[in-house]
Amino acid sequence: MLDNMPRGTICIEDIEMGMTRHIRKVITERDIELFAEVSTDRNPVHMDDAYARDTIFEGRIAHGMLTAGLISAVIGEQLPGHGTVYMGQSLKFLAPVRPGDMVHAEVEVINIDHAKRRVQLDCRCTVNGKKVLIGEATVLAPSRKFD
Repeated sequence: MLDNMPRGTICIEDIEMGMTRHIRKVITERDIELFAEVSTDRNPVHMDDAYARDTIFEGRIAHGMLTAGLISAVIGEQLPGHGTVYMGQSLKFLAPVRPGDMVHAEVEVINIDHAKRRVQLDCRCTVNGKKVLIGEATVLAPSRKFD
């Protein structure tokens, strides 16, 4: 299940401090399997129920980078959106995401450098209101001047 805000592009000329965008998605078994296939990360904590039960997580968890990928989706599809160039990202994983969890990924504009077209974004993912991931991203935003 996806709950997306409108997709497209917000050019640097229209970006404002405090602007936010988000996506909500249920992480499915299939998502985890596909991410393992694409990334080649088949750590049994993601893939094997019996193994994962005996870990600190007491059950299977989604790949952290799968969760982080939802931040990328918000940035690449909504804020700033199409034409954005990712320059950097910091991430801190605070809690596991499990199959079936609804993840709310949100970004918020915290700094704008109009001259360099750079935008700094506060990034966060929550499950049931609990933070599971935090970080910051720096991106190069599209501009109408370069259309």
